[in-house]
Amino acid sequence: MSLAEAAARADALAQSGDERSLATLRVQWDEEIEAAARDADYRVRALAYRSIAHFRFRQKLQLLRRGLEDESPAARGSALIALEAFSRDHPGDVNSFRPLLHGLADRDPNLAVRRLAVICLKNGTAARDTIQLLEGIAESDETEAELRKTARVVHAALKKKAAAR
Repeated sequence: MSLAEAAARADALAQSGDERSLATLRVQWDEEIEAAARDADYRVRALAYRSIAHFRFRQKLQLLRRGLEDESPAARGSALIALEAFSRDHPGDVNSFRPLLHGLADRDPNLAVRRLAVICLKNGTAARDTIQLLEGIAESDETEAELRKTARVVHAALKKKAAAR
């Protein structure tokens, strides 16, 4: 079984609620995920970061930090997708990566990575600096239209969240 197949199996087990089988699969694939995250091929690294979310491998959150700092946009994007999946149930995950997410949202050279970082920020707390950053992105004439739109939507959601506090 390949890592991609194991990740799909892990996702199915997690969705069905079979925690015992999922835990067994995590033990079997723990070292392979670590090795894949260090592979020279960006496609293997991207798969490793995506698989962390499929395995619901919360112990590997720090490995996602490596993915967010990866030289490859595909690896950064995969790490962001995994972080977004984790942060739906655990907003603290976004909060612990907030400075890195701000940098990606504001300055990453890859537009898709910037949009994914903005989407991740939606699941965190409504911090003032995040709201200001998103407002700046949404209002910038130099920013691509889709990124401005995404920033505007997330900005509005965070302002609403802040008002509800």
